[in-house]
Amino acid sequence: MSPDSSQSAAESAGSGPPPDRREFFKKVLAGGIGGVLMAPPLAAGVAVLCDPLRRAGVAGQWVRVTSLKALPEDGLPVKFPVIGRRVDAWTQSAAKVIGAVYLRRLADRKVEAFNVVCPHLGCFVDFVPNFRGKPRFVCPCHDSTFALNGAIDDPTSPARRGLDTLAVDLRDGEVWVQFENFRAGVSEKIPV
Repeated sequence: MSPDSSQSAAESAGSGPPPDRREFFKKVLAGGIGGVLMAPPLAAGVAVLCDPLRRAGVAGQWVRVTSLKALPEDGLPVKFPVIGRRVDAWTQSAAKVIGAVYLRRLADRKVEAFNVVCPHLGCFVDFVPNFRGKPRFVCPCHDSTFALNGAIDDPTSPARRGLDTLAVDLRDGEVWVQFENFRAGVSEKIPV
């Protein structure tokens, strides 16, 4: 076989007749119609998959914590667990501990509530009735201290803000708290 004949045989094997225009347009049109027909089910699937991300979680949920009778009248805070339902992106559970609060009875049947999470790095603060001679909230992680009203007690404290207050509502002798957590490590009170 001569070099010219092998070259022409390779050219004829690799190159067939030129593609037909009609076949090309048929394939493009079929692909376009298939894409249009697949768009609604695909969009519905994405909507179903992302639906839990749009649902509200724990933030701002009103939860019954205790009765007013359970709070001492001397104004010292008492720690209570917060039991409520938690809604995460794809799961939902009822009647579980979702956090904790310190409740403090004030004059005129008023109650003050603090989230137990330190605003510095998220550790749980403790209430110490006699910390250096005064009742204080103390963070065991980085020695932040807070006064009874939740304000930063020590100017050298690493916390950038005081304890996070929560809304309280008294309903027929029961203490209800609008429970939510806030971002740690920032000076603003930003719900998470």
